Amino acid sequence: MRTQERQSTDRNEGEGSRTAAHHYEAGVKRTIASGKVDELAEEAAQELDSPRGEALRRAEKAGKKPLQTPYKA
Repeated sequence: MRTQERQSTDRNEGEGSRTAAHHYEAGVKRTIASGKVDELAEEAAQELDSPRGEALRRAEKAGKKPLQTPYKA
């Protein structure tokens, strides 16, 4: 691992994490390149209609909810 890469993983990059953005974008590109986007979308739709659907919707809602902090910074 190059020194610059190691440094970026050893410290907190904050909310605008370049490392996380890089990993996310690489994953999106791999998914698109796989040619399975429509298949994966259909699988996701089926999961929402399955018994797990309600839990998935709650998890999505929780993920979109702003973080509540117990103190003011």
